[in-house]
Amino acid sequence: MLERMRVVDERPRVSNAIEAERLIEAVMETLSALSHVVGEETGLVKAGRLKDAMEREARKAELAGVYMKGVEQVKLNAVALARFAPERVKRLKSAHLAFQELIDLNQTVLATARAISESIMRDLAVDTNKQNRAPGYGPTATVGAGVFARPNAGPMVISKSL
Repeated sequence: MLERMRVVDERPRVSNAIEAERLIEAVMETLSALSHVVGEETGLVKAGRLKDAMEREARKAELAGVYMKGVEQVKLNAVALARFAPERVKRLKSAHLAFQELIDLNQTVLATARAISESIMRDLAVDTNKQNRAPGYGPTATVGAGVFARPNAGPMVISKSL
């Protein structure tokens, strides 16, 4: 906890309009880049191109980290930013709200893809766990039905990597 407090204390404070504008613009640029990556990911998942979507993960994580640091800096300097750049603060808030809507859409698309994948896996598991017995054997057998049992083919192997 003490170490974290030192990090916060070491961050520069905004003391004029130029610094306020620079901070807000830096956060806005990061938010724009992050929004672009999340939008791409959403589109790719919708199109079923999961592998391509997963390739965006590292960049998305990097931008999210930079954005969160920027948000912390904005919070630390909230009073100064409101004083020196009130219109830019409004723009930042609007951009953040739009980003939240994009994240909500992204989470919905990801949840849908996850549910579909789970459903496919569940159906495959049910199909592979059915006994490979011909109807001529077992308690419900009809003797002399002329049906020959095939040898057990063994379990089905499913690749989980997409």
